[in-house]
Amino acid sequence: MNKNYEKQQPTFYDIWVVSQAAAYLTNQACTISARNINDGVVRLQFNREVAYYARSIVRDVEEGRKTIDQGLKEIKREQKSLINQSLEVGSKGIGVIAGALQFATGAGICYASVGTLCLLAGIPIMAHGANNIYENGRNLMNDVSDTAGPVRSAYRAAATSFGYGEREGDLAYGGTDIGLSMYSLGRRVIKPDAWRLFRYIRSDKERAYKTMGAAPLGLEAYTDYETGRQIYKRLNE
Repeated sequence: MNKNYEKQQPTFYDIWVVSQAAAYLTNQACTISARNINDGVVRLQFNREVAYYARSIVRDVEEGRKTIDQGLKEIKREQKSLINQSLEVGSKGIGVIAGALQFATGAGICYASVGTLCLLAGIPIMAHGANNIYENGRNLMNDVSDTAGPVRSAYRAAATSFGYGEREGDLAYGGTDIGLSMYSLGRRVIKPDAWRLFRYIRSDKERAYKTMGAAPLGLEAYTDYETGRQIYKRLNE
């Protein structure tokens, strides 16, 4: 009995290690809440709850109710949960911004070329952009992750009519979204410093991605990555 009790007695170093991990968890919570919680009272309550939780783990280790490994695992699990929640909120916000840019791109295509190109590329890009704004906005407001906008629902309905399921509709939606994104990046646009006498020639144009700044291009790449990740997830369901 005494031997087992002695084995569970933490050393000063053990307590220091767990206390450092708990302090890091509390600091991480403060950073995440400052980024995602606008209400000062709610933010303070959130930070206090995480601090209390972290301190309770340290106390359990001090009193021998948990081993140092158990304490560190619990703290690490909570850190991972906080990061995942922060990333989810961040990705939804980015999705709204990306949808707005996507809609603007489609509108620009229609403005520059009224006709077939607007019908085949501009309008579909605008539709996907508006749908992404709707889905990510609703997900962000309602704290969910499964909102289906009208365009996605149309893909699902089409897949069902061909004898498939919602999964295949989502795959088609995601694949089309990435395809439209690749088209919008690769299409030829007028160079900023180009001028014409009668009409623009091929040398007056360049690929759209070359005219984009680092931030919009990075946002587009991140959005395509998230869409690809969702497609991969659906493929494995």
